[in-house]
Amino acid sequence: MSRYPQNLSNNVLRQKTSSSTTLNSMAGMSPGKISADDRVILDVSKLDQSIDPNETLTRPEVKLLYVNISHLPSVVQFTLLTVAAFGFYLVYGYIQELIFRLEGFRPFGWYLTLVQFAFYTLFGLVELQFKEDKIRRIPLKMYAVLAFLTVATMGLSNTSVGYLNYPTQVIFKCCKLIPVMLGGVIIQRKRYSCIDVAAVLCMCVGLILFTLADSSVSPSFNTYGVVLISLALCADGAIGNVQEKALKQYSSSNSEMVLYSYSIGFLYILVGLIISQSLLPAYEFCKNYPRETYGYAMIFSVFGYLGVNVVLSLVKTFGALIAVTVTTCRKAVTIILSFIFFTKPFTYQYIWSGLIVILGIYLNVYSKNKVKIDAVLSRSCECILLKVKVKKSYKPYTSALTEV
Repeated sequence: MSRYPQNLSNNVLRQKTSSSTTLNSMAGMSPGKISADDRVILDVSKLDQSIDPNETLTRPEVKLLYVNISHLPSVVQFTLLTVAAFGFYLVYGYIQELIFRLEGFRPFGWYLTLVQFAFYTLFGLVELQFKEDKIRRIPLKMYAVLAFLTVATMGLSNTSVGYLNYPTQVIFKCCKLIPVMLGGVIIQRKRYSCIDVAAVLCMCVGLILFTLADSSVSPSFNTYGVVLISLALCADGAIGNVQEKALKQYSSSNSEMVLYSYSIGFLYILVGLIISQSLLPAYEFCKNYPRETYGYAMIFSVFGYLGVNVVLSLVKTFGALIAVTVTTCRKAVTIILSFIFFTKPFTYQYIWSGLIVILGIYLNVYSKNKVKIDAVLSRSCECILLKVKVKKSYKPYTSALTEV
């Protein structure tokens, strides 16, 4: 006699038939074609062979300056990356403005860029030694264009500090979207939404108001500085599109692009300074102030290079929205500290024009993350409305004795 009742055997048989049908459908067989003895022929080769039964689920790798912090909670990771980004870039901005405070250094902005490119090339060489793939993928012709744009971006930006208030230069650098959009339309034939256009208009209006405020209160304001930083922004907009196109086409690494762009750019600046006969005067001047020039330039370059790595980690781990929020707050703090540490005239028009620029930045961020932001706002509104309804429906209990 069987140990199990007849109805239990029927249930097992039905489950077996159902399982056979499911497995046959997974193997590419028709569910109705089942053999008489309900045997299953499963083609394992059609399943996902990338699954390793011994593999454990791991969290995405998060690094802070090549130190793995993946084991820490997300809040701690975000705090560490944010503090590092603030710290590195605040020191970067402070040292940059401090260098140009040196009496007589104003004409030597290109020499500072030459020294900065030399340090960046050295850092790129060191970083490349830790990479397994050391093969150059992008052609040298492409790097020649990238190096030229990099020289124009950083050289013109550094030189403009000698002719503008540092806060004005920072505000201009916040408006990178304007040349990026122009470069995207011209180089990659991109189309942009109405929100992006509104963002650009806000940035343009904010820049005009900020520049007018600077020209009215700053005795050191120079139109030449505005021309320099505007050309730097145009080169910055073009370089972003060219870099994106090169990385997608040739699948190159960031370290390779940094090394070749800055090393070739170093040669460009060196040749330019020799031809213009500006190399020896800059060298002689900096030789008399080695600590204020070469010493500060080394600190300036180190913190700038480290800051780039931290921001890239922020983008990779928490997304562009969070990264832009952090960098925008950092620039705002940089402007405030610039007024605190370095005496300069102030007007409230700086505040209003700066807020208009920030509005343009976040309109751009919203256009790129519209679905995610709308979902977050929708959930937040639903939670608020739910709490309001609960409070309205709640009636405190009062006894008859209390009413008497």
